[in-house]
Amino acid sequence: MNTAETLPFLSSAVLDRLAISTPDIVDEIERQISGQRRGEVWCAPKAAVWPGDDRYIMATLGVASNPPVLATKSLVVNPRNAGRGLPTLNSLITLLDAETGLPLALVDGNWVTAKRTAALSAVAARRMARDDASSIAFIGCGVQARGHLEAFADLFPLREIRAFGRGTANRDALCEMAQSRGLEAIPCDTARAAIEGADMVVTTVTLVPKPLPFLDANWLKPGSFAVMTDQALPWLPETMPRFDRIIVDDLEQEKNMARPMVDPATVAGDLTGLVCGDFAGRESAQETTAFVFRGLAVGDLAVAGLVYMRAQAAGVVGA
Repeated sequence: MNTAETLPFLSSAVLDRLAISTPDIVDEIERQISGQRRGEVWCAPKAAVWPGDDRYIMATLGVASNPPVLATKSLVVNPRNAGRGLPTLNSLITLLDAETGLPLALVDGNWVTAKRTAALSAVAARRMARDDASSIAFIGCGVQARGHLEAFADLFPLREIRAFGRGTANRDALCEMAQSRGLEAIPCDTARAAIEGADMVVTTVTLVPKPLPFLDANWLKPGSFAVMTDQALPWLPETMPRFDRIIVDDLEQEKNMARPMVDPATVAGDLTGLVCGDFAGRESAQETTAFVFRGLAVGDLAVAGLVYMRAQAAGVVGA
């Protein structure tokens, strides 16, 4: 039995050494999403607090039957951290035994957040993007962009990335990462130059301070797929009807939010419906599709449960 004195902490260094593949993470998220439909996984809507001083504070809660774990994530986004030499986003996941409530482990929330966000996008991309997608545009070039580059390069026949961000340091680092994987990397001076002609687009614009819309969906080429991890806030709302199909992460969660991410009338369904086959993600090569999301507790739950089980199998934590 773990106690406060012996509770293991699965740091990013430990998690990296477990070498869990992108397909394994994506498959586990899909399995737990399907588990929700079967009544084997339960997640509460995401809770968020905005203190009004540019901080964004959020929590998720999820419970699984297999493995029997309860995961809670607490997260703070604070742009003032940059002046302290700290990451803008910091989070921690607490894992409990779902039956007894006894503590199992603490998990680096930043690592899980980066992996699960990209993997949630990949779950949608498997069904909504074209299989032959070979180019991807990034609007926003930070941690989330790097996570998406890693995941999408593992799953699609990528040859080229385009990168646009507010600062050149992150943009250049993303381009170097792409080149290290044998991809052509094109730094762009405008968002439009990055988006036009790309097979896939990933926008990861930071939410604090709240971004003003500047992205036009009409720049997208027919047949492209867009991922919006930023709640579609940077996209001009009047251009969203350009999409033939939009899905969100969770329709029930959206009902609890003060402001919908996109016009509900334009939404075809959510990620659970997509994974469970309630509707098609894409019906023709020329359809332009989008996945818009806030973040989903089942993603944190799935990834945290997976890394705990792998750490246990590797002897990193006790059985």
